[in-house]
Amino acid sequence: MSSGSHAGRPQSWIAVAVIFVGFAVSGVALCLGPSWAMFWAGAGVMAAGAVLALLVDVMGDVVLAEKRQVALADERA
Repeated sequence: MSSGSHAGRPQSWIAVAVIFVGFAVSGVALCLGPSWAMFWAGAGVMAAGAVLALLVDVMGDVVLAEKRQVALADERA
C-alpha cells in the first residue's frame, strides 16, 4: 500500500499506461476503416495491461482519507 499519497506507485501507473495505449490503438483502428486486426491487437494490449494491473496490485494503491468532522452552520451560531 502506498504511504498516504493519492498518487499511486510507479508500477501501477505503468499498468495504467499499458491499458491506455491498448485503448488508443483500438480507437484508432476503429477510425481507420475499421481495421479489425489492429482493433484486436489493441484489445490484447488492454488485456495484458489488466493482467499486469492485477499482478502489481493496482487496487492496493487506494488511500482512504480520514473521516472529517464538519461543523454545521447552526452549531456555529
